[in-house]
Amino acid sequence: MTDQHRADTLGAYGNQLAETPALDELARTGTRFDRWYTPSAICTPARASLLTGQAPFRHKLLANHERNVGYIEDLPEDQYAFSADLRAAGYNCGLIGKWHAGTKRSAADFEFDGPDLAGWHNPVEHEDYLAYLTDNDLPAYEISDQIRGTLPNGGPGNLLAARLHQPVEATFEYYLATRTIEMLERYAADYRNDGQPFYLALNFFGPHLPYVVPNEYFDMFDPEDIEMPKSVAETFSGKPQVQQNYSDHWAFDTMPLETSRKLIAIYWGYVALIDSQIARVMEAMTRLGLVDDTAVFFSCDHGEFTGSHRLHDKGPAMYEDIYRTPGIVRIPGAPEGQVRREFVSLLDCTATFLELAGLDTSPAVDSRSLVPLIEGETPEWQEDIVCEFHGHHFPYPQRMLRNDRYKLIVNPDSVNELYDLERDPDELLNVYALPDMAQTRNEMMERLYALLVERGDKFYHWMTSMYPVGGVAYDPSLSGFDDEAYQK
Repeated sequence: MTDQHRADTLGAYGNQLAETPALDELARTGTRFDRWYTPSAICTPARASLLTGQAPFRHKLLANHERNVGYIEDLPEDQYAFSADLRAAGYNCGLIGKWHAGTKRSAADFEFDGPDLAGWHNPVEHEDYLAYLTDNDLPAYEISDQIRGTLPNGGPGNLLAARLHQPVEATFEYYLATRTIEMLERYAADYRNDGQPFYLALNFFGPHLPYVVPNEYFDMFDPEDIEMPKSVAETFSGKPQVQQNYSDHWAFDTMPLETSRKLIAIYWGYVALIDSQIARVMEAMTRLGLVDDTAVFFSCDHGEFTGSHRLHDKGPAMYEDIYRTPGIVRIPGAPEGQVRREFVSLLDCTATFLELAGLDTSPAVDSRSLVPLIEGETPEWQEDIVCEFHGHHFPYPQRMLRNDRYKLIVNPDSVNELYDLERDPDELLNVYALPDMAQTRNEMMERLYALLVERGDKFYHWMTSMYPVGGVAYDPSLSGFDDEAYQK
């Protein structure tokens, strides 16, 4: 699992310049999902959804604690998590790398083995990482060539990238892969000797910004070869004001396009660095004789803007750049080289893990097993997908419905958005208010409303009174004061 990873950085997803042979090989031998979405494009809610099999509105861990806007910061102790069921079924469970699914409760509280690596970025001062550097006579973390813009108040912008003065073997990514291989060797021994199965997650902190990589990856791609995304032409006309505000916050317009091209080039280099470490883990699987017995998943928590829509990072803008992510799964014995176009979610991994382990999938209430799709079947499948957002820096509730052609986004504080992804794949033109889109707009609004009611997501209460959502079978005030029993 990676963090803040665009699908278009991988060769398997069409990037002709990408250096991602390990992940491309996984796609060649497994199933690549072209419509794999995050339930929420923010780290903690997405990771909590993977852990629980529940949508964010249900588990209620809605924001990263570093920019918490008043929500809870940890899942309750009675919260369902798939790891407890795996442990009860006799599995070893390990997690190496980024946790970020709570503040006080760590991965160990959910029965995962591994070092406690807290926070949102590479914890380069962690004692286990420092011990790794010392044990291997490797130099400490040091950076130069920092790239950042200028904030609206004149201050220095957020660090976006920097050159790392360490050899590859000293990088945090190499360290994480090394610790994963060590745990894999222990788990493989338990599997061979005692038949004990295992679940092992390798969670990289990158390619989340800032993109801090050593020379060979910082300079791997020539910025002149980088084509800027078409949505760099974004004007924010007819769109929520918050998007322009976020662009200002990330200081996009204070940097020349040459700098933006360099940032994308470094970002691709970061992906290549991670891919090379995934290759080491896959080679260890082969060496340990695990390939024919082990399912392998690859995805991330959400995407990244890298200049698309004149934005960086992620935030209150439900564009494909941050909601559609890579998703690749290989199950031994399943067809190779599949490409599936069904709408699926990171959430669906949870039920898939449970089904592969022969366990009850029903506690993962918002998750659906991907096993039938991976095995080449054609089951009935929902033809659209719902995503949600709750805020980052400040509360900002949004809901999204995406179907084959259109995307509807409901923004209670501002204008709603509707995009025709067939005619406008870069989501530059908001057609929500166009008269000839009324039928599509109303049909999608009714559909989103029905799905939210069915799920129990109370965001629908706002929609009840504000939009044409069809017949409503309850008192929108939820008061009961005007029931027939009280009327003359």
